[in-house]
Parts: sequence; structure tokens; C-alpha cells
Amino acid sequence: MEIDHDIPTVLAVLRTEAPSELAGEFYTMEDLWERRLWHQLTDVLVRVFAAPASGPVRMRLFVQFVSTFEAKVNQLKLVGLALLAADERVAGTEDSLAFMDEIARKVQEAGAQDAYVYALIEVARIRLVQKDLDGALATMDKANAILDTFDAVDKTIHAAYYRVNADYYKAKSDFAAYYRHSLRYLACISLADLPAAEQRERAYDLAVAALLGETIYNFGEILLHPVLESLRTGETAWLRDALFAFHSGDIPAFEALLPQMTTLPILASSAEFLRQKICLMALIEAVFKRPPSDRTLPFATIATETRLVLEEVEHLVMKALSLGLLRGSIDQVAQTVTITWLQPRVMTKDQIESMRQRLVDWDASVSQLSSWMEGVGKDIWAVV
Repeated sequence: MEIDHDIPTVLAVLRTEAPSELAGEFYTMEDLWERRLWHQLTDVLVRVFAAPASGPVRMRLFVQFVSTFEAKVNQLKLVGLALLAADERVAGTEDSLAFMDEIARKVQEAGAQDAYVYALIEVARIRLVQKDLDGALATMDKANAILDTFDAVDKTIHAAYYRVNADYYKAKSDFAAYYRHSLRYLACISLADLPAAEQRERAYDLAVAALLGETIYNFGEILLHPVLESLRTGETAWLRDALFAFHSGDIPAFEALLPQMTTLPILASSAEFLRQKICLMALIEAVFKRPPSDRTLPFATIATETRLVLEEVEHLVMKALSLGLLRGSIDQVAQTVTITWLQPRVMTKDQIESMRQRLVDWDASVSQLSSWMEGVGKDIWAVV
């Protein structure tokens, strides 16, 4: 009961230290606390903690006030408040790790598995900041094992999970895994909730990951995502142009962008891989542009489309087959490649228009064939 009598004093002190625009909220919190209206009090706390002005008093408000009735509030929201309370100035320190470990222990004891997972994810994030990649991975594996048992998961947890996974794979330079998890993270949030600087950073990292990912040969998802608009202007706007060039297998555009691409050490050191990748994309686009009835390509045609010498064409096609980008067969004697299947891809508007035009052409050829059959078969139809 001593703590209960202390609460008005605690709130009064914090109210004087907080910005004046939050004073009314402190009076509201005191009133709701006195009436034991925990749900309404939690909503006010969420609003106060989300306010940028509350930064300097969040941790003390959590420790001296929220912790006195933490068992009475929604445990998932409790973890959310704890995350906001952990000031960015101490993020990644042993104090912040100990703080989140304690929060995780408390919500686990309360039997709130979803909140426990949420807290574990934050513990993994702090370990990443500390460069403890093995510890972060072990914690994420623990969280994932629990997540797999859930029938439904709050999108806040999924967003946090994918974000930390993306950060882990970024630290490990696993570009394809970073690309997948980062896009999943963006799918769990409203882009408007991300600051402009963070949107730009995310788009930049996604663009680099798409270019360097060894299994990424379909850029449709990132090209159609609104986050890419943050790269439309500025010093790195060329990255957006590079993604479009790769997606359409546009080798001339790729070569025009090479001087800018080599300014990034990470891309400059992968120049040979990027050259092979654009050639593979050019091959895919060359096949995609052709109707299914005309997908036997001579080596010479592929060499022209990919700007390779004839001797390198077979190796390129074998690479595409091994990556699962297409299926077919190579006739070494006739020097041709017959394609029977292309990997499904997310198409841009220009590619959809190209497909529409092919359908129009197909419809015209079917109509022409119908008219021809009707003309040459008049006598047969008459007898029938």
C-alpha cells in the first residue's frame, strides 16, 4: 500500500518534468489509476509513450508507475510500452538487455505467450546491436518455435519478427534472405508510420539486396512497392533505375548506369556477378517476349540479346536452368535452345501491356484461321 500512496507524488514530479503539453495526460492518468480503470489507463499510457515529447520521462514513468500495476494491463501492450521506455540512447547496452530480459521473464510468468515472443524479439534486436549474432539467432529461433504454435499472430509481433530477421541477415550479408524478410516486414506495417529517412534507407538496402541476391531474378515486388518512391530523387536515384534495367533485362541501360554503380564498393566488388545477372535477365526477357509457339532460340539470337560471344551462350543457358529460371533443352548440334517453361514473375505495367498485345495478336490469328477454314471447307460444310 505504500506504493499506492506514493503514486500521486510520482506523477506530480514527472508532470513537472514533462513538457507542458503532456500535463493534462498526467492528471488523466492519476484519475484513472485512482478509479482502477486499467483498460482506459493503458490507452492513455500508449498515447503518452507514443508522443515524441515524452522521451525524457518514459523510463521513469514505466518503472515508477506502470510497473506497480503491470499484471493488470494487457501484457502485449505492456511490452510495447517497455520498448518505448527503453530510450534509444541506451539501446544495445547491458542495461537495456537486462531490462528487456526482465520484461520477458515477467510476461512469461503471466502466461502471455504472445507478449513473451514480442519481448524475446526485442531481446534479439538488442543482441544484434551488440554484435552478438549467435545470441540473436538463438533468441529468434526460440521465438520462432513459439510462433509456430500460434493459430493467429498480432501483426505487431510479425512486423517486429521480420524486422529483426532482416537486420540479422543484413549483418550476415545474406542479401536474398534480407530481401524476403524486409518485404515481409513492410507488408506488416503502414508505410506512413515509417519516417522518411527510414523509408529511404529501407528502399536503398532493398535495392542493393535485390541486385546482389543470388536467387533474386524477379524484381516485380520491390518495383511495385511504394517504398521505392523514396529513391525517385536524390543521389541514389540511379538505384531505382538500375532495378528497372535489371527487371527488363535492359543491357544498354545497365551499361549506362555502370559508372554510378561502381561508386558503391559493395557493387563494384560484384561487377562480374552483376554482369552475369543482367545477361540472365536479358535471356528471360527475350523468351518472355516471344509467344509459346516461338520459343526455340538459336544460339546466335541469344548471343545478340545478351551481348555475349557465341561460346558463352551455352554456359549462360545452363546457369539459367540450374537456377530454375526456365526449363527446356539444349541442342548442341543445331545450336538451339528450346524453352518449355518460364519462372512465374511479378510483371510491371509495360510487361502486362506486352502480354495484352500478344493476346490481341493471338486472337487475330485465331480469327484468321477460322476465316480460312470456313473458306476452304465450304463444300464440306454444305454436304454436312
